[in-house]
Amino acid sequence: MMPNSVFEGPAGLKLVTMLQAALRIALVFALVACVAAIGLMDHLRTAALTVAGFLIALAIVASAVSDRLKVIQVRSYKRHVDSINETQEQIEELFSMTDTLQSADSNTDAAQVLRATSRKLLPGCGVALYVFNNSRDRLDLIDTWDMPESYRPTDNLIPANCWALKRGKDHLNDPQEGSLCCSHYIGDAATIEVPMMARGQVFGLLILGDRGGKCDNVDRARRLARALADSTSLALSNISLREQLRTQSLRDPMTGLYNRRYMEDTLDRFISLAQRQNQSTSVLMIDLDNFKSLNDEFGHAKGDAVLKDVAAQVVGALRPSDVVCRYGGEELLVILPESAADDAMMRAEQVRARIEMLSEQHGCNVAASIGVATLPDSAKSASDLLSASDAALYEAKAAGKNQVHAAPALGPKKAPAEPISPRLVAS
Repeated sequence: MMPNSVFEGPAGLKLVTMLQAALRIALVFALVACVAAIGLMDHLRTAALTVAGFLIALAIVASAVSDRLKVIQVRSYKRHVDSINETQEQIEELFSMTDTLQSADSNTDAAQVLRATSRKLLPGCGVALYVFNNSRDRLDLIDTWDMPESYRPTDNLIPANCWALKRGKDHLNDPQEGSLCCSHYIGDAATIEVPMMARGQVFGLLILGDRGGKCDNVDRARRLARALADSTSLALSNISLREQLRTQSLRDPMTGLYNRRYMEDTLDRFISLAQRQNQSTSVLMIDLDNFKSLNDEFGHAKGDAVLKDVAAQVVGALRPSDVVCRYGGEELLVILPESAADDAMMRAEQVRARIEMLSEQHGCNVAASIGVATLPDSAKSASDLLSASDAALYEAKAAGKNQVHAAPALGPKKAPAEPISPRLVAS
């Protein structure tokens, strides 16, 4: 018996039409045979009636088949219409997703939009979203949802362990079907991995996991996974580009430290917070000693290399919450939030010692003088704090360089003068 799929689509419609035509021809021949049998002899009449009976029986069977084919054709048409409607709904969801992703400011925002859309289009699948880190040596997990219990995404992936990334195309991990699985794959649930590419660059990896066998159409899942990956990858590309532009506007290109503009905004913010919470904020003003002589003797390339290493040493000596900026030329400025004067002096000495250690590495004298100022001990505002640390720096220079000096504490306020009595004036 032929499957119903034979009668679906344009080819099926043509086959049904041919069978209906054959039915009409069979009925005509049956009628002709009956009429011809009337005027024939007995033995010929019997043969003619037998043929007519066969044709009538054939016509009855053909009629039943035709009715069955009509039912199949109607069902096929309904499935076709349902498929068109489903495709239209999918397109609308993807358009809506793409539109919303334009407002995503971070990878986390993009993951939230992807979560909402994937649950509508692929309710039987879980998702894990990975994005390349800045050094592009691994992919970090941004978010995951609805994954099968037998598959737990790791916090990060190595690109060399992923067939989808190595081949640049979607890859199916299905151990039950004996497929080639990625090295990072763990479990027994089937997963589809899709590289997320935009503008010729891979930004991440989208992993779909079959949750309890609910994803019964693998081809449909792969098609929708590619559509979701394409939309999300473009958003990730835009987010990365905006982050690069923001970094370039806030960072010094040579040292990678924050620039003076960022320092001024950050210092104002830290001081406002410290004053509200009655806490201390300290500043280190760092200036490399005899840096002009170093440039003149060894060249500017050597000077740039020294400055980069000094910046790295300063960052390495401090806390992640501390802010290191290039203040100008060979001057660096460090903001130490929630740091009292004694703590700031200790950290300044650690920084000075680490800078001095670079002398052996570079084969020349590398040293720095540091001025320390603390709010509210030696200043009451951001501008006063910078002025106090700068004055302390010049004291360190005047005292012989390669040392740390602290700004003096503010003196007690003078009591207001008593008003002069009018009687004394009159006398």
